[in-house]
Amino acid sequence: MPTTCLNYDKKCGGCPLLALPYREQLNQKQARLQGLLGGFAPVRAVQGMAEPYHYRNKAIASFAMQHGRLVCGLYAEGTHRVLPGADCLLQEEILNKTLAAVLEAARACRWTAYDEDRGTGLLRHTVLRSSGDGKVLVTLVTPGADLPGSKNFCAALRKRAPWVVSIVQNINPTHSSAVLGNREKPLWGPGFVLDTLCGLQFAISSRSFYQVNRTQTEVLYKKALELAKLTGRETVVDAYCGIGTIGLCAAPHAKQVIGVERNPAAVRDAAANARRNKLANARFVCADATEWMMAAAAEGLHPDVVFLDPPRAGSTPECIAAVNRMKPKRIVYVSCDPETLARDVAAFTRLGWRAAKFCPVDLFPQTRHVETVVLLSKLNTKQHIEVELNLDELDLTSAESKATYDEIKAYVLEKHGLKVSSLYISQVKRKYGLDVGQNYNLSKKEDAKVPQCPPEKEAAIMDALKHFQMI
Repeated sequence: MPTTCLNYDKKCGGCPLLALPYREQLNQKQARLQGLLGGFAPVRAVQGMAEPYHYRNKAIASFAMQHGRLVCGLYAEGTHRVLPGADCLLQEEILNKTLAAVLEAARACRWTAYDEDRGTGLLRHTVLRSSGDGKVLVTLVTPGADLPGSKNFCAALRKRAPWVVSIVQNINPTHSSAVLGNREKPLWGPGFVLDTLCGLQFAISSRSFYQVNRTQTEVLYKKALELAKLTGRETVVDAYCGIGTIGLCAAPHAKQVIGVERNPAAVRDAAANARRNKLANARFVCADATEWMMAAAAEGLHPDVVFLDPPRAGSTPECIAAVNRMKPKRIVYVSCDPETLARDVAAFTRLGWRAAKFCPVDLFPQTRHVETVVLLSKLNTKQHIEVELNLDELDLTSAESKATYDEIKAYVLEKHGLKVSSLYISQVKRKYGLDVGQNYNLSKKEDAKVPQCPPEKEAAIMDALKHFQMI
C-alpha cells in the first residue's frame, strides 16, 4: 500500500500523521487517551485497522479555476487554495474514481468554478457518499438554483461512472465556510444511497451524519451495544441520534427506542430508516437534545439505558444533569473528542456516576482523531441487598464502619462486574491490617482448605476499599 501523497508536502492537511508508522500513530493516541481518561477508569488498547487507508466513505472536494482550467481537490490547510487531485489515500478508491469522472463531466459541460470575490461561476463543491457495495451519490454545490446543462452533465457522468446511483444539486448562496446549504433538488435518481451497517440498511443523503469509516463503525457500535447489556426489556434513549444509526442498531434488542435529534432532515431519515428495517419499536423526535432531555426528565421519564453520541463539542451541563435525573441503569457515551469526553465524564463523576472502562476505536487513521465509547453506571447500594448489621457484634473498627461487606460487594459488582465473597473481602482487609471482625475469622479446623482470593478480585476489592476511604 503506498504511503506517499503528491499533496502531502503541499500542506493538504487531510492526513497529518501520514509520515508516522501506523503503530506509532496508535501509540500516540493511546498516550493521549491515557493522560486524559486514565484517572477515571482503565483505558483499553486503541483498536486499529488492518488496512488503514482508503477507508472514508465520504469525500468533499472544492472547485477552482487554475490557469483557465476547472480543477477540484482539497484545500491547503488553513487556506482556500485548492490542491488538485483525485487520488486521496484516505478516500475509498471508488470515490477517487468518481471525483475524476465528476471533473471530466463538468469540463465537458464547460462549467466554471464559483468565484467568491466576483460572485461568478457555477460550481462550489462536490460531496460524494458511497455504499459498501460500491454505489455512489454525487452532490453538486452551487451558489444559486440555476444550473444550465444539468441534464447533459448527468448523462456524461453516468456514462463515465455507471456506479453512480443518484445526482443531487445543493444550493448554498451563503458566504460562510459551510459546504452545504439548506436547499436541494434531485437531478437524477432517488437522492440517496443505501448502505448496510450492523445488518441494517440506512439511506444516506448528502446532509446525513454518518460515520465515514464503515468497518470501524461496526466495531464501535458493537462495543456500545455490548456495554448497554440489552435484554429486550429496556427503554432506550438515543440522544444526538442523527439518522438513527445507534438507536436502530439497538432496537432489535430493546423494548423501545426514542431518538432525539434537532436536524429535521436527519429525523425524517431516521424515521424512514426505521420503516425500511421494519423496526416498529423506534420513534424519533425533532428537538434539541438538551431541551428535550430536560423536559423528559421533568416529566418523569426513566429509561433503562441512555446513549449519548454528541458532536465534537460534547454534551452540555444541562443535558448531563437531565440524564442524571432520569436515573438510567446505564449510560453509554460515544465520543469523537477525548478532551470533551474527559470534561463530561468528570461532570458525571461529580454526580455519583463511575466510568467502567474506556474502549477506543481508531475510525480515523492518518489523523489525530479517535472515537471512544465508555460505560457509566451509578453505584446505588439501595438497589442491592439491604441488611441490618450490629457493629458491636461484628467488632468493627471505626475505619471499617465506612462500608459494610454488602456495600463492598455491591461496589465491586457494579464497577467491575465481579462477584466477591465475604471471605475474599476479609482476606484483602487482613492484608492491609484492617480488623475483619470475628464473624469472618478463618475456620479453626486444622485440615480446612480455604480458597484464596484471585488477583483480579483482590484488585477490585482494593479499589472498593480505596473508594470507601478505608485504605
